[in-house]
Amino acid sequence: MIDRRLRVLQAIARHGTVTAAAEVCRMTTSAASHQMQALARELGVTLLEPDGRGVRLTPAARTLLVHGETLAAQWERARAELDAHRHGEMGGALRFCGFSTAAAAVVPQTLDRLRRSHPALRLQLRETEPARAFELLAADETDVVVVVATAGIPPVTDPAFEQWTLYDEPLDLLVGPDHPLVGRTDVGLDDVAADRWICSNPGRAYHQLVTLACAGAGFAPDIAHFADEWDTGAALVSYGFGVALVPRLADLPARHDTRRLRIGAPPVPIRRVIAAVRAGSQHRPVVSAGLDALRESCAALSDLLRPSDE
Repeated sequence: MIDRRLRVLQAIARHGTVTAAAEVCRMTTSAASHQMQALARELGVTLLEPDGRGVRLTPAARTLLVHGETLAAQWERARAELDAHRHGEMGGALRFCGFSTAAAAVVPQTLDRLRRSHPALRLQLRETEPARAFELLAADETDVVVVVATAGIPPVTDPAFEQWTLYDEPLDLLVGPDHPLVGRTDVGLDDVAADRWICSNPGRAYHQLVTLACAGAGFAPDIAHFADEWDTGAALVSYGFGVALVPRLADLPARHDTRRLRIGAPPVPIRRVIAAVRAGSQHRPVVSAGLDALRESCAALSDLLRPSDE
């Protein structure tokens, strides 16, 4: 088993403060600080130094982290080999984390495939923001995450995780029934540069997605209203309070009178949906089965995800 104190040190490296790391690791700040002090005494090195309101990892701490990532990956491989010694029906728990429509579009279908092929599995889905999903993954509180790739998640070079692209999902333009673009087939994002916009709150993954898509088309959106739920956003659009971008796979409430327009003129905004696991855990039979079922679910969506100009 991996020393829990290494996980606390990894969390400090990711979040910059002992307080934030303690919250992720579900312990008090004093307990996390005590564990770091005890680990430093045991190893005979200094691990943390004050740095403003946060802490800075010493060279010794960074050396320890490198070995910690290796140990964690080897532990996952050991679990995989031990799983291979078990006989009979594949069982145990398989936990997924997903974000918004990415979770709704593919994870329930994946769970259904797994339920039918491996009925002894205990399956779970937790919906959460991408950055939080990776925190849960690092803490071994989930096994597979399915999220939108944003700047707030670890880079693909992070040795603690393995990441794969599942699909690129086009974003559609959502407008009211009387919008001038209704009926046009050559819609471009710059056609609504002067419109007022409806977007999620700053700090949310969808807010970042919309602002980056508009920047790629050469403008900053004039955000008039903030709505985190599709129901609220679609209602505002239906009454002409602004336009919005919606993922192709997002289901919108039918009671709101909106028009969904596929963007054909470049640049066509997309969002990338990825899967990630702890490094080494992909060799465990249960995780491997989960990833295979997830890829099958994504492959079934290929026609819906095809850009409008194909």
